[in-house]
Amino acid sequence: MVLLWIALRSLISERATLVLENLALRQQLLVLRRSVRRPQLSRRDLLFWTVLSRCRTGWQKVLLIVSPETVVRWHRQGFRLYWRWKWHGRPGRPAISADIRRLIRHMARENVT
Repeated sequence: MVLLWIALRSLISERATLVLENLALRQQLLVLRRSVRRPQLSRRDLLFWTVLSRCRTGWQKVLLIVSPETVVRWHRQGFRLYWRWKWHGRPGRPAISADIRRLIRHMARENVT
């Protein structure tokens, strides 16, 4: 019974954390859409962040306000770095052994269609 209570409580707290983070991200987008160059926080925005700081620990992690284009650029840079690391200077396909090539030729001769 205790394990069931702990599991249920964990699910509810994780869900609440997810909802609060989603709310914070939506608030950031609203501020970004209102702003021209540098986002200006209104009193309502400051009140929102104050309430969020009381409800959730670690709220400073979601305080970074960026545009969606910035996030896409970060992802593209990350993929470029990943594939550059993955490549290791070996262009093209890996070599196929002579036995496999012989088998492929043999199967092609027997199976014309």
